[in-house]
Amino acid sequence: MTDRQVPQSFAVKVNSVEQLGDVLSFSVSMPDASPMPEWEAGAHVDLFLGDDIVRQYSLCGNPADRSCYRLAVLLEPASRGGSRAVHATVKPGTTLTIGTPRNLFPLAKDGTHAVLVGGGIGITPLIAMAYELYDRGTSFALHYAARSPVFAPFLASLPFADSVVVHDCSQPENALFSPGEALGGVADKTRTHVYTCGPAGLMDAVFTAGETLGYAGSNLHREAFSAEPVTGGEGFEVLAAKSGVRVEVKPDETIINALKRVGVKVNVSCEQGICGSCVVSVLEGEPEHRDEYLTDDERSDQIALCCSRSRSPLLVVDA
Repeated sequence: MTDRQVPQSFAVKVNSVEQLGDVLSFSVSMPDASPMPEWEAGAHVDLFLGDDIVRQYSLCGNPADRSCYRLAVLLEPASRGGSRAVHATVKPGTTLTIGTPRNLFPLAKDGTHAVLVGGGIGITPLIAMAYELYDRGTSFALHYAARSPVFAPFLASLPFADSVVVHDCSQPENALFSPGEALGGVADKTRTHVYTCGPAGLMDAVFTAGETLGYAGSNLHREAFSAEPVTGGEGFEVLAAKSGVRVEVKPDETIINALKRVGVKVNVSCEQGICGSCVVSVLEGEPEHRDEYLTDDERSDQIALCCSRSRSPLLVVDA
């Protein structure tokens, strides 16, 4: 494999594996020890786990280190199969199939300072961002808030440990992390970018604090692990124009599953509205967008079928 021709998916070998509470931390490399494809902080990869399970996980190592990719996966109590499969199958020497890195959460090229706020497993892309900012020589503060701060020892060993603040929310005196305090001590808010990843409540609080303190909306960035709940609301019909098939989508059913019932196959990966693999054109009708992938402009004529619904009785899509 060369950097000029990187496939959409490729095989890697699992190297080190470490269990950190409910988090499995591991690294993967090319079987022939050749350099991994280039990536930038904020990027994620698809992890192909068998039985048509594909999940997206952030890369959390140093983007300048091409010897391996590092990932960390939380065992979710309400797992739909992805995190359980990772924890059950990822062992040293295991061969995995992963996708080429994609980045929906990049660092801005401008700015003289950055505030990174990660909650729980949401710290993973921010570690990569801290590495990249450190290499750029850009000042930053990395705040890590968690009820079980399993990454704290790892963060303390990094070359930028002096820029890391750990908020151990398992301790009563730290139970309430204050985004206002984390963002409020910045001298030049016009040239500071804020990045947050973690539970929705934390990210909302960071954005609210940023807006209150006078940060520009364009300087506030977040990464969501999933879109809004897929089901709920009225039922509707979908017409797959290419296939010529019309089907009812029930209130407790996704468009993808409804189409699958009648034999219409649509490419799908994350099933959470964050990767864009199931996006198709809308030919007629009014979508109810619930994804985190499409821009406002793209939503004028496109829809993510895995999570979005319809405001009109009939939705005609190019599928």
